[in-house]
Amino acid sequence: MTTTTLAVLVPLLPFLGAVAGLLLGRTAPGFVRPLAVLPTLAAAVVAVVVAARQGGGPAVDAATELTPTGSVPIELALHLDGFAVLVAVLVGLVATCVQLYSTAYLRDDPRYPSYAALVSLFTSAMLLVVYSGDLMVLLVGWEIMGICSYFLVGHYWETPEARAASLKAFLVTKLGDVPFLIGLFALAADTGTFRITGILDAVADGGLDHPTVVALLLLAGVAGKSAQFPLHTWLPDAMAGPTPVSALIHAATMVAAGIYFVARLLPVFAESGAALVVLAVMAAVTMIGSGLAALAQDDIKRVLAYSTIGQLGYMSGALAVGDRGAAVFHLLSHGAFKAVLFLAAGVVIHAAGTNSLAAMSRTGGLARRIPDAYWTMTVALLALAAIPPFAGFFSKEAVLVAAEHTALGDRDVAPAAAGWIVLVTGLLAAVLTAAYATRLWLLAFRGRGAEAPDHGRQPVAMTSVLWVLAVPTLAFGLTAGAITDWFDGHSLAPTLATGVLSTGVGLVGGLVTYGAWRHTTAHAARRPIGAVVAHPDAEPALVEARAMTAHTAVYGDIADADDPSDPGRLLLGPLHRHAASGFHLDALYAAVFVRPVLAAARLVRFLDREVVDTYVRGAAGGTLLLGAAVRRAQTGNAQTYVSALLAGSLVLTIAVVVLANVNGS
Repeated sequence: MTTTTLAVLVPLLPFLGAVAGLLLGRTAPGFVRPLAVLPTLAAAVVAVVVAARQGGGPAVDAATELTPTGSVPIELALHLDGFAVLVAVLVGLVATCVQLYSTAYLRDDPRYPSYAALVSLFTSAMLLVVYSGDLMVLLVGWEIMGICSYFLVGHYWETPEARAASLKAFLVTKLGDVPFLIGLFALAADTGTFRITGILDAVADGGLDHPTVVALLLLAGVAGKSAQFPLHTWLPDAMAGPTPVSALIHAATMVAAGIYFVARLLPVFAESGAALVVLAVMAAVTMIGSGLAALAQDDIKRVLAYSTIGQLGYMSGALAVGDRGAAVFHLLSHGAFKAVLFLAAGVVIHAAGTNSLAAMSRTGGLARRIPDAYWTMTVALLALAAIPPFAGFFSKEAVLVAAEHTALGDRDVAPAAAGWIVLVTGLLAAVLTAAYATRLWLLAFRGRGAEAPDHGRQPVAMTSVLWVLAVPTLAFGLTAGAITDWFDGHSLAPTLATGVLSTGVGLVGGLVTYGAWRHTTAHAARRPIGAVVAHPDAEPALVEARAMTAHTAVYGDIADADDPSDPGRLLLGPLHRHAASGFHLDALYAAVFVRPVLAAARLVRFLDREVVDTYVRGAAGGTLLLGAAVRRAQTGNAQTYVSALLAGSLVLTIAVVVLANVNGS
């Protein structure tokens, strides 16, 4: 089979698995789990074969016109370059691990068939985005992911948190998709094509007439899909969904789509220095704000959610300085260790019976009871904190090196201002990242107190995938020198100066957090907060759902939760309350956008009911009255009809005479 034929199978196999799973979910439930795992696994294997055949060489392109449009053609096109084939391998690997993990995590869930089918469809849509060579076809996958995220985040629809989170995720991402769609049409109008290769050729020839407008419109959609400031608020709330869904969204799909899109069309954005500076500022605010917010969260999944936002800020920063190789490199390494973190967090929540770090800090023995999750999560947190020799160190260094070269004028793809913004905030964010990673590890695994109830040994399907994903977390960074062909031949090796500097500031952040933890635990009370006691045989998803609903502080006013052992309170001081609530952006949006829209809706409803409907009711009432009057006149007496006719004729005659005299005078 040719490379293009194999590439077509990669998104097609999960799609067929999703369709088959939906059709057989009720009639043959025994086939649901194989149909969830095997097509996704096959797609991952085929993606590896495609990557090996592409080999980092020239891009493989193939296209066929879908239908004549009369103007700009829309084609079913493939564009397989080094970035595309590597990202597809990541998506296939993480999706397979998520599907396998979910077979145990949701083993007794009656809605598992629809859940598994949606995960497969989600995976297929992301793979379509990755391989697509036409922007309209890419848009199809882009929008399908948004729909799937709505249903998956709202999987626990019985809880108000899940319903609100799914609706919020859908609306916020759609808010960004409106200007994104306009930007796509504007780009096609300037270049005359939706084909990515044609667009890049037109840009190289100077055929882009409105680069700043197009770039800013597209960035709005990227900010929504990839949870960048100011459209990032949906992602922490999306943690109301099942943990495997969180792993899939954060590691390989949805949020990665926006970064990948900008990397694909980076020459378009590079045509506008102003757009790159805007992207750099957006990345800087995202990195710093999410780092502070993560340091104040109590829910373990919300810490990881803000962590994802911050790491996406690093990727955006790399794109802002014109280095798509560093951005995609960090996307790949982040996908591996973030999948480990979320899937291990599911094991931790099941073992502890709560998602509250405050409650975990007051229970002991957790690390000993779940050694697989403990060790893999420790490795992933070290990678997150960019400690060598783990993958996160090499990929984050690639971002900082690119920013340094741009700031010092060694590269002229982006303005030097963008380089300085990304470099300075990237180093500050490294301190915050190490701080909240250390805080999470200490509170989750170094709790002091009575042991939590033993909920039983974790299923092999849940623990085995942690070690599978830990392998790229450990080794991917060490292969940076060997995979440069897949990154346009661009070297991703760190420099000594930035390596020492970023590692140093990361160690400082971790040590300061450890010192603060030692100080706070010495004075902390030994009472559990927000603990949820689950039945030892309860399935992990049920434990998580109960933890989510019982620990109301996590999704309510978490700033007022009493947790004196939390080092984040000591480090942030008076800023803690604001950071815990996400710096009140949701409240701001509610005041500026939600309340005025609701007020306008109430006004429209009032006008519709009291004004428009009044006229409608009046017209109907008048017609009824006229009909009643006419009906009374129908007596059936011929003399009455003749008398009325004569009287009418007399009235008309008098009127004619009067009008004639008036006109004559």
